[in-house]
Amino acid sequence: MASAVAAAVAVGARFGLPVDAPEVLAERSNVLVRLGPVVARVPATTLLTRPDAAAWLARDVALAAFLSGRGAPVVPPSTDPPAGPHAADGLPVTLWRYVAHLTSYRPGPAEVASRLAELHECLRDYPGELPTEGPLAEIHRMLDLLTRELGPAAESLRERAHRLAETLPAERVQALHGDAHPGNLLGTAAGSRWIDFEDCWRGPLGWDLAALATTTRLDGAAALAAYPGAPEAGELAPFVELRRLFGVCWRFVIARRFPERLPEARAALAEYL
Repeated sequence: MASAVAAAVAVGARFGLPVDAPEVLAERSNVLVRLGPVVARVPATTLLTRPDAAAWLARDVALAAFLSGRGAPVVPPSTDPPAGPHAADGLPVTLWRYVAHLTSYRPGPAEVASRLAELHECLRDYPGELPTEGPLAEIHRMLDLLTRELGPAAESLRERAHRLAETLPAERVQALHGDAHPGNLLGTAAGSRWIDFEDCWRGPLGWDLAALATTTRLDGAAALAAYPGAPEAGELAPFVELRRLFGVCWRFVIARRFPERLPEARAALAEYL
């Protein structure tokens, strides 16, 4: 984490931001560092599977800027200083407007569904280039990384990924959030706002809806039922399994950085298999 904070401070100093007392807001997939009116975002765990992390952050900024311009419920990237990505100490750094959020905020299923439907409506017109393989490509990168931890299970998981790729419905393809669970919806004084578009891709709507349906932060089934025109459970099932497979692999990636999480990853693998 220290290298990420140092990179954030270096970029902040470059633009005259207050850097004497950087405040670390998060340190999981990315390290988020508040520098006065701006939050610097620096990749951390994601660097293990994304050697081109700057490209992911650039898509995050571009999509959020587009959505902010459309009046969508998002936290916008910074405009002054520019959002980046910037580079410091070999790490990419993006800058975001700091928005105070309510730590006690717990959205209900209907609110999350409504906010996600509103977001999807704005995303349909996004003209920028986005990956088209999304989580499937990242699953294979994770499996390549995790051969030691997964052992013989790696091949079984790879086979399941190939099978799922052949069965995913291809309807309702559009730009997606990519990780649309309630934890990425912040409560603010101006209403709830989506964050974290780093995993955005262009694919079937079912991927985002599977994230909503499988969340443990609220009643996912109720949230899905409240989403306008939600697919039937059978149609969504391949995306739900893909989400589970992604989650198993990601837990092992987290354990690479936080070894104390390895028992949790092994338990998730055993349950999945």
